Amino acid sequence: MSAIADSYDVVVAGSGAGGMAAALTSAIEGLSVLVVEKEDHVGGSTAISGGAVWIPNNPLAVAMGIEDSTEAVMTYLGTVLGNALRPDMMHAFLSSGPEAVAYFDRHTQVKFAARAYSPDYYPELPGAGRAGRPIDPLPFDGRELGEAFHLLKDPLATFTVLGGMMVNVTDVNHLLKVTRSFQSWRYGMKLIARYGSDRLRGWHRGTRLLLGNALAGRLLKSALDRGITIATGTPLVGLVRSEGRVTGVTIRHEGRERTVAARRGVVVATGGFPWDAARRSLPGVEAGRQWSMSPSGNAGDGIRIAEAAGASFLEAPADQAFWAPVSVWTKADGQQIRFPHLIWDRAKPGLIAVNGAGHRFVNEGTSYHEFVRAMLRSHETVPTVPAFLIADRPFVDRWGLGLALPGGRPRSHLIRDGYLIEAASIAELAAKLAIPADALNASVAEMNQAAAVGVDAGFGKGSSEYNRYYGDPAVAGNPCLGTIAEPPFYAVRVYPGDIGTASGLLTDPDGRVLDGTGEPIAGLYCCGSDMASIMGGHYPGAGITLGPALTFGYRIGRNIAAR
Repeated sequence: MSAIADSYDVVVAGSGAGGMAAALTSAIEGLSVLVVEKEDHVGGSTAISGGAVWIPNNPLAVAMGIEDSTEAVMTYLGTVLGNALRPDMMHAFLSSGPEAVAYFDRHTQVKFAARAYSPDYYPELPGAGRAGRPIDPLPFDGRELGEAFHLLKDPLATFTVLGGMMVNVTDVNHLLKVTRSFQSWRYGMKLIARYGSDRLRGWHRGTRLLLGNALAGRLLKSALDRGITIATGTPLVGLVRSEGRVTGVTIRHEGRERTVAARRGVVVATGGFPWDAARRSLPGVEAGRQWSMSPSGNAGDGIRIAEAAGASFLEAPADQAFWAPVSVWTKADGQQIRFPHLIWDRAKPGLIAVNGAGHRFVNEGTSYHEFVRAMLRSHETVPTVPAFLIADRPFVDRWGLGLALPGGRPRSHLIRDGYLIEAASIAELAAKLAIPADALNASVAEMNQAAAVGVDAGFGKGSSEYNRYYGDPAVAGNPCLGTIAEPPFYAVRVYPGDIGTASGLLTDPDGRVLDGTGEPIAGLYCCGSDMASIMGGHYPGAGITLGPALTFGYRIGRNIAAR
């Protein structure tokens, strides 16, 4: 990367989707831009995410003929968010989101595809969408980055196979059928051949980028194309103010602090506070049992620095974080690997979740956010941290269970380290989990009966269109219900984790940070997870963090350029 100059029009702290969108838009509008990143790699939470971007009425959905309206979206959001809805912020998002998609498509390498079918997380509510609102980044060839490929943050290991080949749901479905389908065999061999070529050519991992890593790669390539200066290993230390205006930043670069002037504005987008122990707490939950999938460097630095300059912090009216159940493998050497149970296993037929009393407490196929909400409610009266996901051998062989991968992959190491609990009977499994055997047997029998009749009377697994979307389409009737009958039986412990925080700095619709009186702090902007989520701690659909991040990054860039 090029050397850091003494001044720029815009300085952005953070290289996730929000920060990079603000940087790119500013550069496209003719401004000079510096991006400083605390970590040694670019991409932040975006690079390790699933990459979905929720932007209703986007031009890709419109081109597919998908009908939607702002009125329908606001009806849906009004029901889900209730008094957490801030109409001015939401209207800014809904009006500028489609603009941002078209703008980046026209000016950058940031390209998306709309989903022909993908229900919102509460599809039974008025105004809910079934298609088009979530869009996904197109796969990206990391070789286009050249040597800068090594600057990009690697994806989660759970999104890769064979030591570094990224895969999505379509890829996995083919790879699991390579011995049963010629089409899948040919598909799988093509993937493996590409990956093998990458490794032989010296790349440290596969260069076929998918999901959030593709989005981060596309943003990085676009930033390099625009001549944006990017400095990694360079944390934001403070803000420089003059006559009430933010005029620059103090950063730590190459072992020393230095000041860089920002003639037009400073954008704080450092990833929220998922690893800020002082700000993170859950009533009744043991300290240290709130596992985040965000990078450990996302510790609230930008928020605290902005607060020192007078910024207001807004507590999310609902939940302070966007929840996900997380299992944790502690290796023999003490290293911990976290796995987010988002969409792959919980809705599939033949899995139940139970609390410390051995009872089911939730529709296992519900959204990851609602699953943890149910954990925390149950934990108020019955120990439910951790909760336990229970399945049998055929389930784990076909679908996997967390880090226990499907397709007959080795799992003895996970059993040895206590991540995966294996037992010859349900009673033995209960004993190993220290939960009542009669209760666990009853819970398994309840699911087996539900599978026989196709209706889960207790918790409604498979009753929602969202549940069924992630079920097994090969199962007739209810695609989310199946038996737990063939030993050995397995369990993993899951904890209340998150994929980011929802509380944050209070801003106006242009991303200007507000002070305690509600007035903008001149020259200071915020987007991404540092910004108080417009969803107020609710989770209405896939991509509701990245959609606003990109949109408000775009609005910030346009606003700075216009001023």
